[in-house]
Amino acid sequence: MSLKAVLFDMDGVIVDTEPLHRKAYFKTFNELEISVSEDLYTSFTGASTKRVCETLIQEFDLDHTHETIATIKRTHFKDYFYNDDEFDLIPGVRELIQHYYENGITLILASSATMTTINMVFEKFGLEKYFSGKISGADLKESKPHPEVFLLAAEMAGEAVENCMVIEDSTNGILAAHRANIFCAAYRSPHSKNQDYTLANTVVSDYEELELDKISKYF
Repeated sequence: MSLKAVLFDMDGVIVDTEPLHRKAYFKTFNELEISVSEDLYTSFTGASTKRVCETLIQEFDLDHTHETIATIKRTHFKDYFYNDDEFDLIPGVRELIQHYYENGITLILASSATMTTINMVFEKFGLEKYFSGKISGADLKESKPHPEVFLLAAEMAGEAVENCMVIEDSTNGILAAHRANIFCAAYRSPHSKNQDYTLANTVVSDYEELELDKISKYF
C-alpha cells in the first residue's frame, strides 16, 4: 500500500472558525438583549445554528423565530469572516497542502461544515486548485462519528481506503476515520480542548511532521 490521497477535515485543521462563530453569537446576544453564560455557550458546541437558536428562544422566552436569529448571526459571521484581521489559515497548513499537491497526492475536503462555508474558505484563501473534490457532511444523512463522509471522500479520490490518510482534530472525526478503516493523523491544535486522540494512528502538533518523507514509515 502507498499513500495516494489525503482527506482533510476543515474546521480546526485548515482554518479555525470557532472564534468567529463566538464573536458573531455574542454580538447577536447583545442585539437580542440577552445574557448568555459561558456554561450555556459551551453547551452549544457542535450544535447546528438552528438548534442553538431554538434553545435561546426557549431559555429566554424570545418572540423571534429561529430563522430571524440565525439570519442575524450569519450576517455577523460573514462580516467577521471577511474583516477580522486575526482570521487566517492554521499555521503550516498551506505549505502541507502544496507539498502533497506537488507530489501528486489527491486531496479531498471532507468537512461537517456547510458547502457555503467551505466555498467561502476556499475562495478567501485560494485553495480551490489544490483539491480534487469537496464533501459537506451537512448534505449527508449521517454525520461524524459515522464513517460515511470519509468513505465517500475515498471513493471521490478513486482510491482504496488503505491508500488514504485522514487529517482530523476532533474526537468524532477521529472515530469516523477509525470506523472507515482509514489511517488517521490527529492535529493537536492550541484551540482543541478535551479531544480524545486515542484512536488516531499518529498525533502531531506541527504540520511539518506530516510531510511525505516523515510518514513514509506508515505507508
